[in-house]
Amino acid sequence: MMFRDKVILVTGASRGIGAAIARAFAAEGGLVIVNYRSSEAAAEAVVEACRAAGGQAVAIAADVTDPEAVAAMLARIAEEAGRLDAVVNNAFAPYVFDPDSRVRFWETPWSAYQTQVDGALRATYNVCQAALPLMRRRGRGAIVNMATDLVARPSLAYHDYTTAKAALIGLSRNLATELGPLGIRVNCVAPGLVWPTDASARTPEAVREMLIAQTPLGRIATPEDVTGPVLFLASEASGFVTGQTLHVDGGLVMA
Repeated sequence: MMFRDKVILVTGASRGIGAAIARAFAAEGGLVIVNYRSSEAAAEAVVEACRAAGGQAVAIAADVTDPEAVAAMLARIAEEAGRLDAVVNNAFAPYVFDPDSRVRFWETPWSAYQTQVDGALRATYNVCQAALPLMRRRGRGAIVNMATDLVARPSLAYHDYTTAKAALIGLSRNLATELGPLGIRVNCVAPGLVWPTDASARTPEAVREMLIAQTPLGRIATPEDVTGPVLFLASEASGFVTGQTLHVDGGLVMA
C-alpha cells in the first residue's frame, strides 16, 4: 500500500489509460482525485472502481485547459484533502490514431497543432501552476506527464499530436531542473500504442500486427501496462529520478 494516506490527482481519468491509472493508485491505498471534463457518469464509475480496489476517490469536473477551472479544482483539493502528493497529467485533446484517415503535413492547418498544444501543453501548464503551492508547502511531490514514444520513434507521422507531446517533454525537463531544489520531481511516461482505448479504436488490425512484429516483447500495450511505470515514478521508489522519459512500448522505441 505504497500510497496509503497520499493524495493523487489524475487528469482525464474517466476512461482509458487515466481510469486504469486511477484504479492502480487506489489499489495501493491512495486517495485519488478523478478529474474529468464532462463524462460525469463514467467518472463516478471510476470512483466506485477505486473504492472497490481498496482506496478512496472523488470525482471533480474541470476543463484542464481553463485556468480558472483548474484553480477551483485545486482549491477544493486543498480544502478537503489539505495536501497533494502526486499529479498525473494524462488529459489530452481528443485524438484518433487512424493511419488511413490521418492528415498529412501539407494538409494540416496550424489550428490542429494549436488544439493539441492546448490539450497537452497548456493543460499541463495550468495544472502544474495550480498544484505547485500545495506541493511546495510540504517540500516534496511528484509530477508524471503522459507523453508518447512517437516523439522518439514516429512509426506513423501524427504531426500535431506528436509535436505537442514533444513540447510536453521539453516542459517536463525544464520543470525537473527548476523544481528539483524544491523537492518536486517531474518525469514522463511515453507509451506506444495502447489498445483498446477510444483513441486507438480505429487503428486497423493490420497496423497493430505490424507494430507487434516490430516489438521485442511481441504485443501491443494495454492500459494496465502503463500503470506500473506511472506508480513507480510517482512513488518514493523513484525518489532520485527526475527529468526522465520512460518508454513503455515493449521495446519498440529501440527497434
